[in-house]
Parts: sequence; structure tokens; C-alpha cells
Amino acid sequence: MWESRRLEYPNFGVLVSSLCTKGELNMTKLSPFLGAFVLSVIVAAAAQTTIPMGTIIPVELNTTIDAKKSKPGKAITATVAQDVPLYNGSTIKAGTKVLGELLSVTPAANSRPAAIALRFNKIVVSGKTALIATNLRALASPLQVQSAQSPTQFDNRWIRPWSQTTILIGGDVPGGGDVAYREAGTVERAGRTVGKSVFAGRWGVLSQVVRCPGEAALEGNGHPQALWVFSHDACGVFGYDVTLAHADRPNPEGNIVLASTKGDIKLRSGSALLLRVIGSIGQPSQKEE
Repeated sequence: MWESRRLEYPNFGVLVSSLCTKGELNMTKLSPFLGAFVLSVIVAAAAQTTIPMGTIIPVELNTTIDAKKSKPGKAITATVAQDVPLYNGSTIKAGTKVLGELLSVTPAANSRPAAIALRFNKIVVSGKTALIATNLRALASPLQVQSAQSPTQFDNRWIRPWSQTTILIGGDVPGGGDVAYREAGTVERAGRTVGKSVFAGRWGVLSQVVRCPGEAALEGNGHPQALWVFSHDACGVFGYDVTLAHADRPNPEGNIVLASTKGDIKLRSGSALLLRVIGSIGQPSQKEE
């Protein structure tokens, strides 16, 4: 009987979890065998929605943040830029929304540099909002993003997108970092293959990252990560007169602090960020309207 019911509901784990949440399924009234089975389904469903620690999520910023105009509490949204394969077997799809907020703003004044604090702490999965904590591995301006998506060939008007070669953001070589060969499906640095070029909702790359300077060992470094327009060793800020404060000591609550090196801070919509998950609560917290 239970096998036939399970076939009727492809998302059986979601169904059972929903019934338990609504109080329509009382675990104490089930037989020990059936109770254990239902509990295992709930645990498996929760595991599938939890984002593993150390996962890098490449996002495109949808909100402009201006230290002169933006106020604390301002909502921030970003969009996942390419499919993110998780090493628990699931995938965060390109186009998924990541939500956050502006925590504090300090405009530049006299000799005082501008600073902002923000965080991305929610991700919308299947229409529901799950809680996460993230830090920032890399940030790049829209101009840097455009450059990393442009082919290196002289006359790019006639180059098909799947045949293009692009130079990714970051790295320790003049003019850019890793080179993505879309047609060959490889990402290389100085003749050495460091990843692969993929079409995952949009063009992106999968590479095994190296540890940023001063960064503690993190889970996920041994697995290919979705990096979109970034090189495998891209760390810090590109295209902005901004530094990432306390990059070697990420805030456990996911607060990201950026300090200006010249004038005010204005992070433009279309900027690219590599967010790294440092905490995840798999169960969705609320319905996203």
C-alpha cells in the first residue's frame, strides 16, 4: 500500500514533511516500523534542501547600493548566475533568487573613507525562503563582468557563442586570469587545465578553487565549484576602489564589510559576487510572495 502511494507522489518527502508541519500526521500514533520509515523520509527530504557548507554561489547583483543614498535596512536581491551543482547530488538552478539586506552605511566625509556592511542570508528554493549564512570571496564590477564575457578574438561579431574564448576575472597574470575555451569545454591557466567551461543555465565555469590568502581551510575546496566569470584563484575586489574588510576573519553571521579606498562606495546592479556558504538551514522558513 505504501509503495503505491509513494508512486502517486513523486515529491513524497515534501508531502510527508508538509503533513507533519501542519499537524495532519501524528508520529506518536504510527507503528514503530512505519514511524521510522516516515522519519527517514523527512530526514532525506531535509538533506536534499540543505546547501553543503563551503558551497560557492556565483550571483549577479540586482540592486544598486550607494553609500550616499542607500539606508540601513535596504533590501538587496541577487540572482544565481549559473547552475550550481552541489556535492550532495542536488543543484541550485540559474535564476534562483538570493536575498539580503544592507546593515550599515558610513558615507565618506573629510578624510574618513566610506564603508558599508551587508549580508545575504536567504535563498528562494521552490518558492520558499530558506536561511543561509554567507561570506564574500570575490566581487567584480559590471565592466569587469562584461570584459570576462567578451570573446578574445579580434572580430567578435562573427564568433558563435559556443566557440568563444574568454579571459576570466582574477588570477596572478597580467590582463586576467583563467582562459575559458567554450568549444573545447576546458578552463586553462598557463597551459594547465584548471576546470571546465559549461553552459549551465548560461555560460559559466566549474573549477576547483584555491584558498584565498589568510583564509582558513574550508569544506568544498576539494570539489569543482561554480564560478561563472571568475578564475579559480580569484579573491577580493575587482573594478572597484574598495577593499573587503576582515577577509581573513569572516563574520560567523555572514556580515560582509566593504571599505572604500577612494571616495564613496557605489556597487552597481550587474556586479558579480562569489558568495560562500558558511551556514545553512535546509528547511524553508516562509513562503515567498
